Amino acid sequence: MDFTSLFTWVPGPQFLFAQLLNGLTRSMLLFLVSSGLTLILGVMGVANFAHGSLYMLGAYGSFTMGTLLGGAPSSFLLAVAVVPLAIALVGGLIERLLLRRIYEAEGVMQILLTYAVVLMVADLVRLIWGPETRGVPKPTVLAGAVTLLGTIYPSYNLLILILGPFLAFGLWFLLYHTAFGKVVRATALDREMANALGINVPRIFTLVFMLGAWLAGLAGVLTAPIGAITPTMDLSIIVESFVVVVIGGLGSFWGALLGALIVGVIQAFGILIVPRMALISIFAIMALVLILRPWGLLGNPRALLAR
Repeated sequence: MDFTSLFTWVPGPQFLFAQLLNGLTRSMLLFLVSSGLTLILGVMGVANFAHGSLYMLGAYGSFTMGTLLGGAPSSFLLAVAVVPLAIALVGGLIERLLLRRIYEAEGVMQILLTYAVVLMVADLVRLIWGPETRGVPKPTVLAGAVTLLGTIYPSYNLLILILGPFLAFGLWFLLYHTAFGKVVRATALDREMANALGINVPRIFTLVFMLGAWLAGLAGVLTAPIGAITPTMDLSIIVESFVVVVIGGLGSFWGALLGALIVGVIQAFGILIVPRMALISIFAIMALVLILRPWGLLGNPRALLAR
């Protein structure tokens, strides 16, 4: 085998800078999905395989909003405001009607249940929207491009790149500087003690699951104008999100951000440098992290042992 054929010529600095921006933009979308996934996993101890389905519903919800409003300029803003809230309500129903019944069951039961939700949502999506690939146009005001250090970059992608850190700061503030965040962290640390102190643990679980669903729905809405909307998009995002969570650390908010940055940037440059191995590279890094630091780069080994 000629290993030199695996590599391509490295482009110029402007192209590399654009690819870095693409990787960071992808990282911000991955962070939104992964932060909700790791929040649910850290607080509730549930590996929610249906998280990608909520992301997919957010993308299809954005498409439906644009269709109902005839592509009006306000359709995107309404989608950002309304669709994630609707997905949060769907998440609340999933938690109340399904997950709440098996919290004391073995972990494999939770995995099977959430996977069953994946299959049901996938069939529902095909029934409502069909198997065809859908698309959402970019907002008119963000349809152009800007010049950064001599590199032309889409305005919409730049919005996501800027929006990501603001959302990360907002989540950090919510979890570490509000009464709700203190209750959530106390419940994650010891749910029995939290219940003994009068905290309504089932209600906290519902709210946490709804917050995670809102993040997944928002990521789906933001992804819709720059990616294809397909009935299989849930599978690819959930695999990448679990890779992010494993690399960053189970239940770690900052670990989700670090893991998303690593995965997004490696994917962006892996396609350029070793295109035939770009997909394998993130799994290789995940395997290396599991061998050297099973609890993740910013995870807590005691939390891992407690699972």
